[in-house]
Amino acid sequence: MFRHRLVYFVLPVAACAVAQNATQVALVKVESHSASRTVPLTAELLPYLQTDIEARVPGYVEQVLVDRGSVVHRGELLVQLSAPEMRSETNAAESMLRQAEAEEAEARAQAAGAASTYARLEEAAKTPGAVAGNELVQAEKQKEAVDSLLLSRTAAVRAANARMLTSGEMESYLRVRAPFDGTITDRFVHPGMNVDSNGHTPLLKLQQTTRLRVVVPVPEGYVGSVIKGGSVSLHVPAHPGRSYTGKIARIANALDPQSRTMMVELDVSGDTLAPGMYPTVDWPVGSNDTALFVPSTSVVTTTERTFVIAAVNRHAHWIDVRKGPVAGGQVAIRGPIAEGQLVVRRATDEIREGMPLQ
Repeated sequence: MFRHRLVYFVLPVAACAVAQNATQVALVKVESHSASRTVPLTAELLPYLQTDIEARVPGYVEQVLVDRGSVVHRGELLVQLSAPEMRSETNAAESMLRQAEAEEAEARAQAAGAASTYARLEEAAKTPGAVAGNELVQAEKQKEAVDSLLLSRTAAVRAANARMLTSGEMESYLRVRAPFDGTITDRFVHPGMNVDSNGHTPLLKLQQTTRLRVVVPVPEGYVGSVIKGGSVSLHVPAHPGRSYTGKIARIANALDPQSRTMMVELDVSGDTLAPGMYPTVDWPVGSNDTALFVPSTSVVTTTERTFVIAAVNRHAHWIDVRKGPVAGGQVAIRGPIAEGQLVVRRATDEIREGMPLQ
């Protein structure tokens, strides 16, 4: 009887010892969802078009019709310059044209007279003895000389007309006009200033701000996800909580050897965006394929292996895995593991294979 009682009390004590040796851990399920993710990339906002408005001819600033912040349209008059010597050159070119036209008209009359004289003599020469042969030859040569003079005077008219058009075109450069629609973002001159035509003194700065370029330096590891025409979201510190959408429009297709990045341009519009801002672009990377994810703390990496600890019949079971991309606090894994399987949330190599879990 005593021996049976002893066995009866030993069994519960052994069960209690096993329970006390079980490791208490938190378990999570292996999840399956898209492996695509985004990484934040710092970009720069630039105007779609921009230029320094410069004078094409020297002159004095007579009138500035716009100022910083003015919205202008293509062809609109921005600055009026004055250069009296250009007006004089245009007047002189016009006078030369009128003189050349008069000389051409005179030569044309002479040519008509010489042609008429030669025609009458030629007709009279058909009657034997009516006209001396030498007289007909002289009339023919006179006609040819006057025709050559007419051609010369006509060429002189064309040259004078070209000079007058050139002078008039140069004078038109005194009226500085907008090359495209945009906003005046800076002004450098005031009435009375003397400007030259070598570009040392820009008049205004014009930028097209209704449409902007977002220049994104994409690291080499992410250039595989660059797809022309794709949409990308971005946000700026000036408007927290607000998101904008840009479309991939231009791709450099070459890496910068210094930074190992590829410049990609997005087209974006927005009244609250301005050139010079540094937006953060949520750049998409990865693929749309599904993958298995666990918390980053569930993956243990040692010098020998990378593994997760699954709970199999309440006992620890090490499963070798390969790590994939990180998305938030989770990491993609590949290995002999299935969706919904329970793994230890905070795994360490101190939780040995086969150790009881609770």
